[in-house]
Amino acid sequence: MAINIAPKSLDTELSELMREVSTGKEQLPEFQRGWTWDNDRIRGIIASLSQGYPMGAIMRLEYGNENVRFKYRTIEGVTVTGVTPEFLILDGQQRLTSMYRATCCKEPVETTTEKGKEIKRFYYLDIKKCLDESEDRVDAVIAVPSDRKIKTNFDRDVVLDLSTRELEFEHEMFPINIIFDSNAREDWADGYKEYHEYDKAFMEKYKQFRTQVIDTIVGYKLPVITLGKETPREAVCKVFENVNTGGVPLTVFELVTATFATYDFDLRKDWIECRDKIRGKGETLNTDVMEGVDETSFLTAITLYTTYLSDKMTTSKKKDVLALNFEDYKKNRDILLEGYKMARKFLFQQYVFRKRDLPYTTQLIPLSAICAVIRTATFNLPSTQKILAKWFWCGIMGEMYGGANETRYATDIEDVVADIQGKDSQNRTINAAYFSATRLLSLQTRNSAAYKGIMALVYREQCRDFMQGITMDIVKSMDESPDIHHIFPEAYCKKMGLDKSKWNSIVNKTPLLPASNRQIGGDAPSVYSGNIMKKAEIDEVELRFRIESHLVNYDYLIADDFDHYFIARAKAILKVIEAAMGKTIADKGSEQTIKEYGCSLEDNAN
Repeated sequence: MAINIAPKSLDTELSELMREVSTGKEQLPEFQRGWTWDNDRIRGIIASLSQGYPMGAIMRLEYGNENVRFKYRTIEGVTVTGVTPEFLILDGQQRLTSMYRATCCKEPVETTTEKGKEIKRFYYLDIKKCLDESEDRVDAVIAVPSDRKIKTNFDRDVVLDLSTRELEFEHEMFPINIIFDSNAREDWADGYKEYHEYDKAFMEKYKQFRTQVIDTIVGYKLPVITLGKETPREAVCKVFENVNTGGVPLTVFELVTATFATYDFDLRKDWIECRDKIRGKGETLNTDVMEGVDETSFLTAITLYTTYLSDKMTTSKKKDVLALNFEDYKKNRDILLEGYKMARKFLFQQYVFRKRDLPYTTQLIPLSAICAVIRTATFNLPSTQKILAKWFWCGIMGEMYGGANETRYATDIEDVVADIQGKDSQNRTINAAYFSATRLLSLQTRNSAAYKGIMALVYREQCRDFMQGITMDIVKSMDESPDIHHIFPEAYCKKMGLDKSKWNSIVNKTPLLPASNRQIGGDAPSVYSGNIMKKAEIDEVELRFRIESHLVNYDYLIADDFDHYFIARAKAILKVIEAAMGKTIADKGSEQTIKEYGCSLEDNAN
């Protein structure tokens, strides 16, 4: 029988909610962010309360579900300790905390100005302004410093002093922090009337204030939506995604952190240690290539690895990450870290050295999990490297990781591990990958994975810098900072009226060091080639060697023959892509390719 997890909604008096907050019956999950409302927002919510305006529902989770175990804490300002809550506030923390601190605490509210300056304030209702219909109600909510004196002229002049009960009576300022204490409220009313010698006008004024304002606040009700104990973690996470109004949605990592906290385990602290290991902190080869791996990616990879080893379906969807068992995390953490270490090494072998050059950070999730399964000895085998590389490049050139990837992660680990182990494999990512010859023309910026992938493949061909003649290894890549530049310079192409869709495409781009780019300038290749030979003190044989290492036809280049150069380089790039993917690009001679390039890109075509 399916469990009904529909929430229950009940209008609840604010006074009752405040009592539940003060006794610890209502608390917060530990992962909830701190209270942040400033002075103006607190004044605004008091004004709304005093007029009975609706302010939205409070959502809470019934505490006690073994499947949703969260560490908890009291709302700021509550002094009770050691109390197990009955409910955890999921939505409404800022409102409840603001109301509790302003209406129930005897200490000043520690808040901030609109500009973020820390201040302490008590709040009052100006009786006269509350009863004046021409006054904006928020202007009737008076915030005073902790000494209850408002001062001007660099604190030399006191313009409002409420430091004694008599002064409150004199200025007709009702302290909002006694509003839910009936005895204190009656004592204040008696004192007010006595101070004004039971004058009928003041008696009538207070009566109106009580019925129009105090009774409105005391009798205020707001809807409280309660999720039952049986609510699953996935639903709790979804609630936060839907109701969060603070601008920063709750992450899966924060929910798992809260769950693990019940085992006295600080997942956030542990992640920092894991992050440093993943990024290779302290190792000789210092690179930022793994900096895109965040805490949620890490948990996703552990979940993928864990479910692959289990009897369950291999998966890494959000609900599965939320269900990650603490014992599984502890058992598999270090193994996965070794997987990330191997993944980092693999990237270097594919000539991906920097974060900016990594086609897909998401592809590291299945890559690290696959490496964790096969372990180091198998990883180092040439046959394994060949299988991994084919899968890696098919995923990149097929642009397979740009959307929702959880299903692909699962098929990747199943297929690639099976292939490495010599078992039957569906190789779904490899088989689905497709690269079109015409795609080269649309690769105009480094934003796409295929663009970054092609540049890595050019690196992998041992391309040499025009000026220095060096190839890019990890050390040189990080120290020298090569970047992507036009081979036929932009200024020259514009001057000659060449087709921008061609000269600005990846076919006319290559990785070079800054000094080479400066020598190229805006000159024709026939000009800058001579400048490079002179400046670098090399002959034409060496220059030809360096330029051709970039998959460029040297003769077409120095003849300034853009059209033939362009076709020759497009063919060379496609050939390298085919070798990396281990499959033929089928449309090199298609009608569309001939239309866009002006000729076929088949190897035997002119």
